Amino acid sequence: MERYSKQRQAIKENLINRYDHPTADEIYNDVRLILPNISLGTVYRNLSMLVEKGEILKLATDGGPDRFDGDIKPHFHFYCRSCDRVMDIKTSKVVDMDAIMDDTELPGKVDNYKIEFYGRCQDCLNVEAK
Repeated sequence: MERYSKQRQAIKENLINRYDHPTADEIYNDVRLILPNISLGTVYRNLSMLVEKGEILKLATDGGPDRFDGDIKPHFHFYCRSCDRVMDIKTSKVVDMDAIMDDTELPGKVDNYKIEFYGRCQDCLNVEAK
């Protein structure tokens, strides 16, 4: 059981210390440097468990592999349709989501929400402009 916990902890630490929203394969390649005997299946199982426990986020992409985020605080993501990167949106604009979620005109009680933005990132736009 201890080995399993070490593997899960290594996966979680890898994810928490990065901001590129990696795929399971990318996490596997990094964690293998620390735990050479870890299998890809173990990484997938532990990622699923961490998502179920609410310790990490799983980000589904349009047609690409799922990506993962160690930042579980509510925040928005930008998906680049050109290079497939997923980026956190850092904004000083405040949206009162609590007021929206408590709106009496909603058809039920909201306990979670997800807002995603899609387009082309600035790097891809710069390449296209050349």
